[in-house]
Parts: sequence; C-alpha cells; structure tokens
Amino acid sequence: MPFREINSKMVEATLAPGQKLFSQRGAMLAYRGEVSFTPNIQGGQGGVASMIGRRVAGEATPLMTVEGSGTVMFGHGGHHIQVINLSGDTLYVEADRLLAFDGTLQQGTMFMGSQGGVMGMVRGQVTGQGLFTTTLKGHGAVAVMAHGGVIELPITPGRDVHVDPQAYVAHHGDVRNKLSTAAGWRDMVGRGSGEAFQLELSGNGAVYVQASEEKL
Repeated sequence: MPFREINSKMVEATLAPGQKLFSQRGAMLAYRGEVSFTPNIQGGQGGVASMIGRRVAGEATPLMTVEGSGTVMFGHGGHHIQVINLSGDTLYVEADRLLAFDGTLQQGTMFMGSQGGVMGMVRGQVTGQGLFTTTLKGHGAVAVMAHGGVIELPITPGRDVHVDPQAYVAHHGDVRNKLSTAAGWRDMVGRGSGEAFQLELSGNGAVYVQASEEKL
C-alpha cells in the first residue's frame, strides 16, 4: 500500500480489510475508521528467526501490527520521513530507522560482515549502527526516518558512490558496500573524528543519504 506524504515529517496510509502494515511503536499520530494496533512478537513477515537475529545483536525494534479499515497517520520524533517504493528488490536499513512498512514485505536480518567481509563489521562500529541490518524484500512501500532530509543517489556499474558513513540511511538493489579510508579528508574540512572512513557502494541500485551526521 502506498504512503501519502502529508508533509516532510508525516505520512498517511490507507488500510482496507485484509491488509496490514507494521509500524514502530509510538509512531501512530492519529487515525480514522476501525483500526487496531497490536504489539508484534513475530518479527514481522520474517517470523521468529528474524526477531531472534536482532535480539541476539541487541537491536530489536518493537513493532506494532496495524490492521482494519481506515487511514492512519505516522510520524516520530519530528524526524524527516522518506517513502521508498520497492518493486521486488531488497531494502537494507537499520531497524531503528523504520517508521512503517507494508505488511506484504518479507522482513529479514543480514549480518553486515557478509557484505564487505571484515570491513562490513568495521562499518557497524564506525557508524554506531549494529552488525545486523534489517532487510525488507518484495513489492510495497517503506517509510524510513532521517535527519534533515534525504537524497536518493543512483548506483550504476562503473559509477560507484562514496558516502560519509554517518550520513548513510539505507540502500536497495544489487549493491556491495565496503569501507575505504580517505586520507585526512574529514580533518581537512574541520569535522574530523580521527577515523576518516568513506562507505563505498558499487553495483546497481540506489543509496539514501541524509543531510546530517546525527544518529536517530
């Protein structure tokens, strides 16, 4: 089901009988109609295995199952909201950035070390994000949260994209990621953390970048 953007910080979803979506707990702002909100203990469409994977990493984000007939408005913490529509591909996103998503999407968990080997694990430490990342696959819409607005950058073969790891929000498609060092580039612009890493993404897809280095 598509999300309608009310403004940059609020979205609305329309539910029909037999449909459902999942949302972060506390994200519902208002609703109309006969809509129910139930704490979700199954880990979304990914089931218990997905939930356990995140709990082992200490990264589970409580979800609500939203069902019924009506319209529901979502927002959280005044964060910017970006709606991403999937057409059979997979979205990789940190669980705490998920505001709401279509109940038809299959949810899973990916160990970051499987993309980029050891560097994938290092990325989790550098960005403050965990070693596990949530995956959403299928046809449907996802509303993710970010600071200061989001830009979508296409990734095509031979045209890699380099992103400040702190500004990374999510990516989708057939994309590989790894960390590369950038000798002194952060120190040169006066915002150096002493780590000087860039996230290098290659393949075919897109990456979403926020206009801030703040964590949610």
